[in-house]
Amino acid sequence: MSENLEIKASKSGPYLIAGNFTFTDAEGNTKTVEKMVALCRCGQSANKPFCDGTHKRVGFEAAEGALALNVIS
Repeated sequence: MSENLEIKASKSGPYLIAGNFTFTDAEGNTKTVEKMVALCRCGQSANKPFCDGTHKRVGFEAAEGALALNVIS
């Protein structure tokens, strides 16, 4: 079975990851995502690894980009 997974770096904002997947954070906690998750890329979120909007307040600037993956399981 294969599924598409898209990772988008939003302009001056978080990584947006769309698809159905599971990931494990640095503390070993597992999270299942069924639609989309926004991950911090400015490094200032109080809710890491998730985005909490702090990038707007701190003036984070970065280019936009996207990567489409075909996940095979």
